[in-house]
Amino acid sequence: MTKPRLAIIPGDPSGIGPELIARLLHSEGVRETADILLVGDGHLWTQGARQAGLALSLDPVSEDELSSFTGCRHLDMETVAPEKVHIAEVTAESGASALRTLDRALDLAVAGRVDGVLFAPFNKAALTAAGMNAEDEHVYMARYLGFTGNHGEINVLGDLMTTRVTSHIGLRDVAENITAERVRRAVTLAHETLVKSGKTRPHVALAALNPHAGDNGKFGREEIDILAPVVAEYQAQQMQVTGPWPSDTVFLKAKAGEVDAVVTMYHDQGQIAIKLMGFDRGVTVVGGLPIPVTTPAHGTAFDIAGQGKANVGATRSAFDLLIRLAKTRRNTLEKVAS
Repeated sequence: MTKPRLAIIPGDPSGIGPELIARLLHSEGVRETADILLVGDGHLWTQGARQAGLALSLDPVSEDELSSFTGCRHLDMETVAPEKVHIAEVTAESGASALRTLDRALDLAVAGRVDGVLFAPFNKAALTAAGMNAEDEHVYMARYLGFTGNHGEINVLGDLMTTRVTSHIGLRDVAENITAERVRRAVTLAHETLVKSGKTRPHVALAALNPHAGDNGKFGREEIDILAPVVAEYQAQQMQVTGPWPSDTVFLKAKAGEVDAVVTMYHDQGQIAIKLMGFDRGVTVVGGLPIPVTTPAHGTAFDIAGQGKANVGATRSAFDLLIRLAKTRRNTLEKVAS
């Protein structure tokens, strides 16, 4: 099989994204495992290399070459003037640049010119200032692609994935938003993404909402009335879905490698655990979309932007996972075509 072709964009120009990509391109084995298309302003890529103290030569690609390029090539764009890039600051200009390069990368994937997209960290405040009319970039991407199927944010650490039933809402609103349908969507999203990454029969564990998994209804009935019946539905289909497990012990199972994914009930229930287990290796996948998209799970790190201190670990993990997802997608498309 030929190497997958990946589009990489610099993320928010004011953050550590350009530096991270410069470090990624100098990491062992990266250029040998994928053909890479750098999408974005040339001055942003040279900015990242300068911040990292590394050399970077940009090899331009023409529109005619986009369907057959090899190696590491550069698709130039003019999304933000150099003097409008203010390191470690939230600006509408940087947000607009991030959205324009994201749109272009998604267009390339839809057209079949690349097999997946890796984006360096975005800044949500900058995206909002630039006019992103969505709660986050994941919803934005689905709308841009016209995708209405099941999708959502998946966090990955090594071989472990987490999804969540509720996400960016207040804690006081969590319980009323735990419904059987939302739980099914989260479980299915985790299961399908694991299969796409190469797992043949993944084990998905469901975290409880209440302390001690409700203690037989003493501390709440969500486990009895909602979660356990959903688990039983999947088990009746011979799928490895278990729980609900107390949330303070389910990640011990995950850390021991006993499960492949944990479905949590709210944002920090999973985020705190997985970031403590490996903040510098965490990856976010935009699960469910017809196009593989990954990014490091951390943010733009304005506190160290421009200082040459960015850790490339999570970006490399995002790159490696994207390769796996892109290969699976290409194999699937080739089977359908034949």
